[in-house]
Amino acid sequence: MSTIFSSSAKEFQNPVKVIDASISIDQYVPIDLSIANTDLKHFNIEDSSEWEIYINHFLKERHKKVAYGGYLERRALYDRSTYFNTEDKSKQRCVHLGLDLWVKAGTSVLAAFDGKVHSFKNNTNFGDYGPTIILEHELNNETFYTLYGHLSLNSISSLKVGKTFKKQEPIAVLGDASINGDYAPHLHFQLIKDLQGNFGDYPGVSSLENLDFYKKNCPDPKLILGLS
Repeated sequence: MSTIFSSSAKEFQNPVKVIDASISIDQYVPIDLSIANTDLKHFNIEDSSEWEIYINHFLKERHKKVAYGGYLERRALYDRSTYFNTEDKSKQRCVHLGLDLWVKAGTSVLAAFDGKVHSFKNNTNFGDYGPTIILEHELNNETFYTLYGHLSLNSISSLKVGKTFKKQEPIAVLGDASINGDYAPHLHFQLIKDLQGNFGDYPGVSSLENLDFYKKNCPDPKLILGLS
């Protein structure tokens, strides 16, 4: 699998898009949502509507359409949910494993590669993905997966396991806070080598204790999106 995710792999020399193909790469801007960002102390990070105001203001100030970031970012955002937060701090999940693309609800979501639907599910825990699609791909006789989280409910309402999609073909649209786990609208995009038997779900946030494994199993998505 290391050959596929090598920075020199031929398959990844041409960056792909996983949201609205009409948005050019120069309309993307990096954003830091880690515990190091002191701006996050000035609003209630437990409130999705305040997050949406913050993200929209961030984009408007910079004249951009998409804010991206979050791979291996340690965040305080997950403290609000018992789904991530435990009394044993060594097991508390706080490190983000995918790449977030913050953009308005209803934005189209695209398949990163040719593939088929491995599974899908509405993950309804507070702070979870909400509607989620996992695609299965094969390159150079190696199988891997891409996960697309925080989608609209309609995106999975008539979906079928095994349905095939071509690279860059629309597979879904983004949901809003009422369905996407209570977040400002965004796509959680994650690369996964070994799905470990999961169906319609895979951890998108890790504890510090398990981070070494997940760093190896979930490579940096910026590599294939031309954002590194």
